[in-house]
Formats: sequence, structure tokens, C-alpha cells
Amino acid sequence: MIDTAKKQRKEYTEWLRQRKKSNGENYSENTVNSYASSLSSAPGKLTGITLKTTNLYEITSVEKFKKIRTLIEGAENFEEVNINAGNKAFQYALQYYEEFLVQQEQEDPSNTSPTVETKISEVDKNTILYGPPGTGKTYNTVAYAVAIIENTTLKTIQQEIDATGYESVLARYRTYKQNGQIAFTTFHQSYGYEEFIEGIKPKIETESTDQDGNNVSYEIKAGIFKQFCEKAQMPIIEDSNEYGIRKEPTIWKLSLGGARENSIKRDCLNHNRIRIGWDDYGENITKETDFSISGGENILSRFIEEMMIGDIVLVLYDEKTIDAIGVVTGEYEWLNHVEDYKRCRSVNWLAKDIRENIYELNGNKVMTLGAVYRLNRISLSDVLKILKKHNLSLSTAIKENVNNYVFIIDEINRGNISKIFGELITLIEPTKRIGQSEEIKLYLPYSQVEFGVPNNVYILATMNTADRSIARLDTALRRRFQFAEMMPNPQYLDDISIQGIDLSAMLTKMNRRIEVLYDREHAIGHAYFMSLTNNCSLDNLAHIFKNVIIPLLQEYFYEDYHLIQLVLGDNNKNRDEQFIHTKQIDVTELFGNTNKIDIDDEASYEINEQAFTNINAYRKIYSV
Repeated sequence: MIDTAKKQRKEYTEWLRQRKKSNGENYSENTVNSYASSLSSAPGKLTGITLKTTNLYEITSVEKFKKIRTLIEGAENFEEVNINAGNKAFQYALQYYEEFLVQQEQEDPSNTSPTVETKISEVDKNTILYGPPGTGKTYNTVAYAVAIIENTTLKTIQQEIDATGYESVLARYRTYKQNGQIAFTTFHQSYGYEEFIEGIKPKIETESTDQDGNNVSYEIKAGIFKQFCEKAQMPIIEDSNEYGIRKEPTIWKLSLGGARENSIKRDCLNHNRIRIGWDDYGENITKETDFSISGGENILSRFIEEMMIGDIVLVLYDEKTIDAIGVVTGEYEWLNHVEDYKRCRSVNWLAKDIRENIYELNGNKVMTLGAVYRLNRISLSDVLKILKKHNLSLSTAIKENVNNYVFIIDEINRGNISKIFGELITLIEPTKRIGQSEEIKLYLPYSQVEFGVPNNVYILATMNTADRSIARLDTALRRRFQFAEMMPNPQYLDDISIQGIDLSAMLTKMNRRIEVLYDREHAIGHAYFMSLTNNCSLDNLAHIFKNVIIPLLQEYFYEDYHLIQLVLGDNNKNRDEQFIHTKQIDVTELFGNTNKIDIDDEASYEINEQAFTNINAYRKIYSV
């Protein structure tokens, strides 16, 4: 391992010497040495995390390094260690070492590591975990999602859970969810297309004009799935990249002195800045500023407060065309030395004096003369395509997003599938995804924006068979999903012992009886009993039966307590051991003379509270 690390460091150092900066120059020898040394010296100074090795040159796998890099950058004192390394050398060293490993694997003909498709082939692009309640469907979505995102097998994740526990996998799941690689939603009867794909929402603001007012207008709002797909397609932006682009930048439309060529625009392009007017209000806008004369309140709010360093601006040439693209690099400032258009921000122009028609990208909507507003229909990917077309590649700062994303739908069978997916149900098919052989994109009805489902998006759903069987599931949905059955697994209860009660045998016998009396889709899941792992007591078991198992059986066998008694084995117990007591009703004693009324003697049922703390009440469920 030591020899491997020495060899890696030597090759990485040489690779850095050959690497060019954005200006075409080589890195200085001091910079190269600083980057190279930080990978072996800085990790040992991190706190709040545990690393298998503090010499990162011992790691030669891209996938392993990605996981460790995520862990390192999440350390509680990462920023401090990074600054102490000098000019954020540690941060850049991590970034460049990952690039180095990728190149190394691509160039090594002996590299036979499994591809992404091989590793996660066991998980289909669209998968439904189905089974009775309490079988761990939602619990298992964590293992599935982590396996998909980490390009590994379910078996590997399960082995990790068995060896080190569920918490470490759950922690990574939460990190991926926080980073936006996992999204979670629950379907219900009122859930619709507007929440899932896109809809029209009211708002009080004028977004694309210089007029102000409190009139109610309507905007097209992307739903959770559309937003998720857009994020999955969004290129990966390196932190502190040389172009100054921030992660998830807003795309702004900007008018510089109006349309076409003009002196204000030329000044901005020559001096790396953007300028707007409304100078009469003075440098500082306050709550007391009176906008009633000249308007512009919304425009100024966007330019001064909402626009952020790292955002991208597209400069209007005419209603369909832009002529410049830049990155915002400075905060709002006031230029005293210019005659007008004194409000300013610094920018880094990526492209100037171009003519690019963005009418189609903008959903076939023309741009207005409004000075500043968001171009919500245009993505970072669209901007990158324009830049590439004009011979500017940002490959050192922005990379294609090859990460996997997992969209989890809980209780998928409770939603109206036609209402929720609409015409997009076809787009989720693996062969119809973006980049596949039968790729399909559709124009959305409200925004008229072209939309497709990225190939790196996995849809993982759960379905409770006690609510609805697969046979009754929407046919269009059923054809597009693979199904993984999750049935009760009593073996999970083998190691739990409560005063000699065999929980595994008890659950097995109850479910066999339910299968005969009802069906297998209404079995009782082992997950209901898993809290006994940490609180192994008769009181906890009594709590589970009283508050979960009995109510569940009452729901299954509505108004038929005799069947509940059979499931619980009460027909073979002494009265004090029975969970359900039968009580005969003497209708004559209750109503008196019933000769003219056709009422037979009835049986009523009541819960026997004493049975919940009786050991034999549980034992005799499975031991007659």
C-alpha cells in the first residue's frame, strides 16, 4: 500500500505539472507541491469524521474517492483546514485528484471494474416495493436509494447494514436527500398534475415588465417531479471555479440601455459591468422610497437584493435574441462618475457581441424590455450549449451530471395515476428516457417547454397491498414498473426473546391463518415488532398488540370478531388467555316481549385487557 501511495503521488504531481490553468499557463512549482502535499497531510487534521486512511494516495478507485471526498468536505472543520493549507489548496487538490483518477481509469486497459449498469442492473429504472403493511417497504427504500446513488449492489448495502447497523446507511441517505439527489413525496386522492409536473399559481407581482402594482397575475409553477428532473440534468459546478458561477445559478434577462446596440451596452461590455437606471431615487432604496412617479420597485429589488454573485445574465438584443452572456461577480454599487444608469454590478463576460435566438428555448415567448427578470424557462444546460456553440467550453468548471437521482413515491397506489402523470406516463419508460434509443420529449401544456425524463433518474415507489392489489393497479402504471415483493420475514424476530415467547413462530402462525381466512396480501408485517429489539419487554409487546395488531385485525375483519379470535388462537385458550371475549346477549332480558319482533339472541365481543400481560395468551397463539 505504501508503494502504491508513493507511485500515485508521483504520477499525480507530474499530472499537475502538465495541467493548464484557464489562462493557458502552467501551475507554479510551489502550487503543484502545495496541492500534492495536502492530500497526505490535511486529512489527519479533520475533526468529526472517521477515515480509514489519512493518506488519500492510497485510494485509487474513483467511486471510493467520491465517497471519501463527500465525507471530508462535510467535516466540521473542513473550511479551517482548507484555509490553513494556503489558498484553499486542499479543496482544489481534492477536485483535481478526482479528475486525475477518472483519467487514470479511462486510460488503463486492464481496468475491469464493473460499469454502473452492471452494478445497479438489479434495480430497474422504475421499481415498486409492494407488500402487506409492516413489511419494511419504506425502510427498504433507504437501502435501495443508497445502492442506486452509490452505484453498488443491494447485497453490498445489506451486508453493511448487517455488519455495522442501519444508522450509517441512513445517515448517507439523509445527506443525499439534503443534497437534492433524493426526493420524497406521498400520493393521495387529491394529489394531481399541478403538484407533480406543473400548474398555474396566482401571484402578486409583475415579473417581466417595469410596471409595479398589486394586481393578481398567474405564473406557471414547476411541480416536484419536474423540478427534480431539471436538477438531475443540471451540470455539476465545481466550488470556487475560475468563472465565478455558483451552484444552481439563477438565469436573468437584462436590458442594458434598451435594445440593440447603444452606448450604455457598449460601456458595460468594455468595462465588465452591468448598469440600470432609476437614478432619481438616489443610491439607497428604503421603505420610505416613493415609487409612485417612475415605478421600478420590482426591477430594483431584483437587481439590488435578489440577484446574487455567481448568477448568469443574458443581455437582450431584441425580443428574440441575446447578444452577451455574463456571470455576476460583484455586489450592487453606485457609480458617481457616470452621467446616468448609475446602478451597477461587476460581471465576467463569457460571450460578447453574439447573436443568439433564444425564442424557442424560452418556450416560444418573446422577451420584453423590462430591465431585469428571471428567465425561468432557460436552464444552465441551455446556456452551456449556447456558449459551446460560440467556441467557449467551461469543462474545467462545469461537468456533465452523471450522478444517479432517486425519486421516491410513497403509497403510489393511493393516487390517481392518470390525473398525476397525465401524458407523461410514457416518458418514464427506460427506453424513452433522454439519451436512449427511443427518446421522447413532449411540450408541457402550460409552459410549452420541451420536457423529458433524464436517464439518471430512478423512480422508487411503495405500495401497500392491503389497500389495493397489483391486479387492480392502473394498467398503464403496471406496464412501466418492475415489482419487488416485500412479505413478512419472521426471521428478523428470531433473536428477540420475551419470557420464552417465540415471536417468529407466533407471527408465522397468525399470517398462515390470515391467508386462509382472508388472503396473503393482508398479512401482518414483522416491522411492527422491531421496536422490541431495543425494548424487549412484555409491556412493550402488550402495547404493540393493544395499539397496532388488534386494531389492524379489526380493520381487516370488519364486524367479524369470530375470525379475529381464530387468527389469535382464542378458540384454543382458557377464557383468561383470550384477547377477545364472547358475550351472549339475551334479547328477551334486554327488550322484554319480542314475539312480534324477529330478533335472535346475539353475541357481542369485548377486548380482554388482562390478556395483554398474560404470557400464555401469546404462547397459545402458535402452541395449541
